[in-house]
Amino acid sequence: MNWGTKLVIGMALFMSFIITLAVLMIRSDSDDLVDTNYYEKGIEYDKDYARKTQLIEDKAEPEISVNDQLTIIFKNPAIGSIRFLHPSDKTKDSTMNINSGVGNQVGFPLDSFRKGHWKVSLEWKSNGKSYMYDKNIIIN
Repeated sequence: MNWGTKLVIGMALFMSFIITLAVLMIRSDSDDLVDTNYYEKGIEYDKDYARKTQLIEDKAEPEISVNDQLTIIFKNPAIGSIRFLHPSDKTKDSTMNINSGVGNQVGFPLDSFRKGHWKVSLEWKSNGKSYMYDKNIIIN
């Protein structure tokens, strides 16, 4: 075999590799974004950034502990929502309302949640200010 034949065989193998990857990518359904409404989320980014900055300025980061239940302790009474996001299965995602009341504490039983990695996203208002906090947790 001379060098020209090897070059043609190499190019043919490379082209078939690229075509195979393109076909697999087109047939794949797993190229979804984390959020299906990513455009609206992009528009709201400034508000989210302001809430996260407010959290840092006020040192209002909640304490989150995971045992047999998820316990959140706020610095002040809080009313808002919590989102549980499962990175590999968005059908498991859920949103719940929170109201810490006088004790500044909220608990969520974890019996119905699949074990593994979760992202917890908190949005709440306290003392007239809006806050946002995200944390990755592991449920055992």
